Amino acid sequence: MSNTGTEKQTGTPKHPAHNVCWSCKGPVDARALFCDTCSAIQPPGQLDHFTRFGLEPSFIVDIDAIEATYLKQQQLLHPDRFASKSGREQALSSQQAASLNEAFETLKNPVARAHYMMRLAGHEPEGGEGHTVNDPELLMEAMEMREALDDADNRAAVDAIVKDTRQQARACEKDLADAFEKDAFDDAKKLTTRLRYLMKMTEEARAKKSRLAAA
Repeated sequence: MSNTGTEKQTGTPKHPAHNVCWSCKGPVDARALFCDTCSAIQPPGQLDHFTRFGLEPSFIVDIDAIEATYLKQQQLLHPDRFASKSGREQALSSQQAASLNEAFETLKNPVARAHYMMRLAGHEPEGGEGHTVNDPELLMEAMEMREALDDADNRAAVDAIVKDTRQQARACEKDLADAFEKDAFDDAKKLTTRLRYLMKMTEEARAKKSRLAAA
């Protein structure tokens, strides 16, 4: 799936195009890992996760492309490359690696990605700090899914639940992408909570399938 991006995220922080290299004091691209002039590793700065991967904020992302960029940057930041460098450069490499890992883990998970996009736009997700889920319809759906899983006593029944929850999750992701495209954050909050329930139910169903297979 390709990343189409959107310019509609008015809450997205703006970053300067260039910073000043700590080593040679020359200009360096704000997204660069290393200075083009002196090759010194740069601090991670305050780049948002999308910018770190060269993307515009969008719920629709190309996970394979993000992973390829992640692996390439991870290799460049490997500790062995900085074993003979100064303590400052070793510390910066660790900071860059931590920021890269956090960005990758956030963007590859659709629920974490949705929560992050909401916070970028100044909206706290449902179930976040100071918030509780107050959607009787959703809570009833979650309870019915859990009861169905509890009642499933063979692998075929559990397989059917896994297939159903995965299909519902994919449909929910499409609705969520539409909500973000329209800046419909109230809808996005509810859809993200539902997606979280569906993904959790899929994981629990797979775990039960493994237990049944081992019995």
